[in-house]
Amino acid sequence: MALLNAQYDEIMRGYDEIRDRHRHELRDREAEIARKIPAVSALDDEAAALSVSAAKRRIADPGADLSSYNESLRKITERRTRLLLDGGYPADYLEMQYDCPHCRDTGYVGGEQCACFKKAAAELLYREYSISGILEKENFSHFSFDWYSDTMKDKTTGKTARETAVSASRAALRFIERIGEEDNNLFIFGSTGVGKTFLTHCIAKEVLDRSWSALYFTAGDLFGLLADVTFGRDGRNSSHLETIYACDFLTIDDLGTELTNNLVATGFYQVLNERILRQKSTIITTNLPIQEISARYTERIFSRLTSHYTIIRLIGDDIRIQKKLRGGNT
Repeated sequence: MALLNAQYDEIMRGYDEIRDRHRHELRDREAEIARKIPAVSALDDEAAALSVSAAKRRIADPGADLSSYNESLRKITERRTRLLLDGGYPADYLEMQYDCPHCRDTGYVGGEQCACFKKAAAELLYREYSISGILEKENFSHFSFDWYSDTMKDKTTGKTARETAVSASRAALRFIERIGEEDNNLFIFGSTGVGKTFLTHCIAKEVLDRSWSALYFTAGDLFGLLADVTFGRDGRNSSHLETIYACDFLTIDDLGTELTNNLVATGFYQVLNERILRQKSTIITTNLPIQEISARYTERIFSRLTSHYTIIRLIGDDIRIQKKLRGGNT
């Protein structure tokens, strides 16, 4: 797991709020018992005084026998528990309660992240990945090779559409396993409706389930944000760039649909180059043929893509049209 600092801080603030809530609840319960069973408060005072005496004794004589103190505390605890039970309260009514008893709402057990921390991280990442709702349907459990022809062939490779899709899915699975490793990037291109974005969503679901930090942008939205940062619009600043550079998994969907200019090319190169240097994994999808990248953007961008990205081409008939012809979405 590799959260951004802001994401980690948000999760830890959540734990602070949980502990504060339980402390307030405990104080309310203590006040209630003090009103209804004052003898319990008297026993608490007695136990506190006894503990102070035992501590002083230990300081004065580190080898002192404290068994009598311990026995007295045990009897006080038994009487206290009996008073609570007789009053109709559970024995642990005056104990601190926790949402997660394993880590006691700290997020860590023995220096390791608790299961509740990992769950909170996954939920946060799903919220922040802007298409998270789509991932419930578009994931590997719904990915099918049946939409890809076993007769249509790629003229360049000689592979059928189905063989190409199988190779693409294998590359996707390798990508998932190598998040955070050098040159673990995918450039997926092909005509409209052949499953580029669907495959990206399948990958995103797996990456998010493993609690890697992730961001999704259409190309238009990403380059719009970069322009806002450049011109200082809408409060956008370098911190937004840092988030894009630092997240473990970045999706840039539909490259080529944005309005292209020198500013876009410069910003695009900076994102690509910085993430390559930081060994952050990126997926880019586009309808553009790979040959058009250098002409539309720059030779430097084309070089980065061909040198540091696994290039995947998907071919086939438009899957959305196939589904409509079959009378549904399955």
